[in-house]
Amino acid sequence: MACSKILSGDLPELTYDIIKYLLDDFSTLHSCILVNRLWCRLAIPLLWENPFSIPTKNYKFIEIYLLSLNDDFETKPSNTLFNYPSFLKYLNIWKFMICVEIWSRNAIRTLKPERYFIYDTYKYSKTEFMKLISISLFKIFIENEVTLHTLDIDISDHRYYCSYFNDIFELILQNGTNFIHNIKNLKFCTSTHSSFDNEDMLLKNRISQIIDTHQNLKIILLCHNYLPLYQSLLLSKNSNCSNTLNTIMFYHINFGSIFNIDILFEQLNVLESVHIFFCYSLNSFIQKIINLPKPFKLKSLFINEKLRIELLPLLLQKSGDYLENFECELNYDEQRLLELITKYCKNIKFLDIYGFENHFTSLIFNLIENIKQNLNYLSIGVDYQNGNIESNSILLQNLGQILPPKLEYLNLVLYFKVNDFKVFLRNSQGTFIKKLLINQKGSDDILHCIKEFIMKEKRVKYLAIRNSNDGELRRFENEAKEFELYNIKLQYYYAIFIYSYNYMKELY
Repeated sequence: MACSKILSGDLPELTYDIIKYLLDDFSTLHSCILVNRLWCRLAIPLLWENPFSIPTKNYKFIEIYLLSLNDDFETKPSNTLFNYPSFLKYLNIWKFMICVEIWSRNAIRTLKPERYFIYDTYKYSKTEFMKLISISLFKIFIENEVTLHTLDIDISDHRYYCSYFNDIFELILQNGTNFIHNIKNLKFCTSTHSSFDNEDMLLKNRISQIIDTHQNLKIILLCHNYLPLYQSLLLSKNSNCSNTLNTIMFYHINFGSIFNIDILFEQLNVLESVHIFFCYSLNSFIQKIINLPKPFKLKSLFINEKLRIELLPLLLQKSGDYLENFECELNYDEQRLLELITKYCKNIKFLDIYGFENHFTSLIFNLIENIKQNLNYLSIGVDYQNGNIESNSILLQNLGQILPPKLEYLNLVLYFKVNDFKVFLRNSQGTFIKKLLINQKGSDDILHCIKEFIMKEKRVKYLAIRNSNDGELRRFENEAKEFELYNIKLQYYYAIFIYSYNYMKELY
């Protein structure tokens, strides 16, 4: 009865609550459009709230936006069924430019004859055309008074798009005051080279103006050499960042060249999370942080350099309860690091450890056992090339029984022996893994084990197996079809592999 009411549209609020759980399932959302008018009205806004981030090769949504333009590229009332620009909620500047570039590249051969006015070879070069489209789209967004939930000013590796970014930000500053104020969450991410030309500095100044105008910057991601430039903005008396910024991420920052980082943290009054990804001179950073009079809410620590062991207890005593994401490469003398993480960090959700030898296995088991009530992402890789195959065997024989009942992601980069792998599969039968990735070293045939213990028991949703000899299992169509019969989707390994940088950017 309730099901028929939902399908007929008699329970719109409940129907919406159900459909919104399909937010990332674009093919199913498209199917929802065809059910009835109510389902169409509920599904369309979800499909259009973040179109520039949809992983598809179809960029026709840009053409639908451009239906709001006349022959002179001025906005006009659109005769489309919905006001599609009004649904836009999330906009990443970098992804926006990539979509515009790909669409522009294909526009000449794909546009219908009645739309040829959009590209006039006598008026525009390809670069000018791309710039025209990007500016026109932002004019549409501004004039439709779009209320963004999140604007992500992501100018990573911006050299190629620098002039486009400058034009877009100039347009926003000149015409989009309401557009800026209507943004609920403003995120900022940048990385650049060590030298800055005039166009770079102009870009920096315009971003600073946007942040100052918005007065509500909540998230900032700083990469490589940009921190000294924006440190002055964060500490400026004219900036409201000290009362709004709640998340700050550092990626490949050299803290050795920064002298007043402790002053920065003292002035950030509402800071709720700090994330450190593969930064340098961490020892000098830790020395300054441990003396802060306020809590230091370190949520992520991804390290690739050796830390002074006498500083670690002081850091983890201050921040261990907050730590949720941890990654490191274990060298031969870092047992103390694992012991301290196990002692002070009970709330880790994401754990990535690799490169360890035999004497680390028991410490790793202790750590996983200690955090498994929160653990959701686990990646383990053992260095087997130096005759360290025994560590792989010990790991596989003992890992299964300490895994939590459910994992979002498990990535194993190991030397697999069939008998060891069978032990792991038997011991982990009580665990459901949404994404299981296996990067197999060695030549043992483990596929029959996968089919017996995983496929037939439907213990995973997505599966990727990469073998140094046979390549990707996904490329064999017959195997993919067999797994689909059990509702398991074979994937390419690196298509679902979690890269640290992407994980960092998707945290918020």
